[in-house]
Amino acid sequence: MTHAHLALPSLLFVTMIAAGPGCSDDDRCGPSSDTVVRVIDGDTIELSGGETVRLLMIDTPETTGGATDCYGQEAKQYLTTTLITQEVDLAYDVVCEDQYGRLLAYVSLNGRELNTVMVERGYACVLHIPPNGDDREEEFETLEYVARTNGVGMWGACQEVTCD
Repeated sequence: MTHAHLALPSLLFVTMIAAGPGCSDDDRCGPSSDTVVRVIDGDTIELSGGETVRLLMIDTPETTGGATDCYGQEAKQYLTTTLITQEVDLAYDVVCEDQYGRLLAYVSLNGRELNTVMVERGYACVLHIPPNGDDREEEFETLEYVARTNGVGMWGACQEVTCD
C-alpha cells in the first residue's frame, strides 16, 4: 500500500496555510475591478456591486456624521470628480476587511494609484495599520513629508490638520 492517497489532502492543507488569513490573492478579498458609484468621504468609496472600500494607508479629514474638518470636503470632492462612474482596479494587502466590514484596498484608475495621489496632493495623511502596508510605510511617509514640507493641500490651507 502506498501513501499517495495522503498526498492530496496534505497538499491542500499546505496550500491553505500558505494562503493564510491575508489577501495576497485579490479575488479572495473582493473584486479586482468595479465601477465607483458613490464617494462616502475622502478615503471611502462604494462600488456598483455594493461593497464599501476603505483606501489603505490614508486618512482624510472627516466629513461624515456632521463633521466639517478642514480640507475634508476638498478630499471628498477630489475623489468624487476623479472616481465617480469610473472603473477602478483594486489591490488588497494582508487583511481584507476592517472592523466595519469595509474592504481594504489600494484603488487605481488608469494605472495611477489614488491612495498615493491623495497623500501627494495633500488631501490625506498616512494611516498605517499593520500588517497592511508594512512594505509600503516608508513610501507613504515620504510622500506625506514632501507634501507637508511644501505646504501642499491641507498642509498649506489648514491651521489644524485633524488627521495628523
